[in-house]
Amino acid sequence: MNVYVVLSRSRTVLSRTIALATRDEFTHSSLALDPGLDLMFSFGRRRAGNPFVGCFRRERFDDGLYRGMDAVPGVVLEVPVTPEQHEAIRVRITEFLLDSHAFSYNVRGLVGARFGRGHEAEDRFFCSEFVYHVLHGAGVCDLGVERWQVRPQTLLDLPGRVVFRGDLKDYAAAHGALEMLPSLTFGLARERVPG
Repeated sequence: MNVYVVLSRSRTVLSRTIALATRDEFTHSSLALDPGLDLMFSFGRRRAGNPFVGCFRRERFDDGLYRGMDAVPGVVLEVPVTPEQHEAIRVRITEFLLDSHAFSYNVRGLVGARFGRGHEAEDRFFCSEFVYHVLHGAGVCDLGVERWQVRPQTLLDLPGRVVFRGDLKDYAAAHGALEMLPSLTFGLARERVPG
């Protein structure tokens, strides 16, 4: 079984600011339960025009912030999990969905992380913090850092492989061909990011 970590970068001012400050290629991350990314979740903007009012949400490339973008550059990482880990991830995401009103965007943590002074709260997350929290809690990975220290780019260190790199809006069309890729030995995804 697998879950899918999606790393992306938009053209927004916040995304460009994060990229400039970190020099990272990717500025947003999401966690999907299925290879087609139909069940993809993250913490992000509640409304496309306001980057500082965020929430837990299901994400789609034809909705919200992505709707107005011609292309969404990014990668899809396939991360192997056991059936028990997959179930733990599904249950945790369901808890987030059922109590979504209780969670908010961790703006303080996002800003503090840039200066090495992150802020961790049980009810506040930014995107990569959420992805790592869920995967770490299910026993999938331990990157040896606090969750507030995880940037989208850091998630390339997860065990797994890059199954797609390019325009994420085209991923659905490419997905059928990707299912035929041979299974590879899993190592760090960063080692296999195509140039």
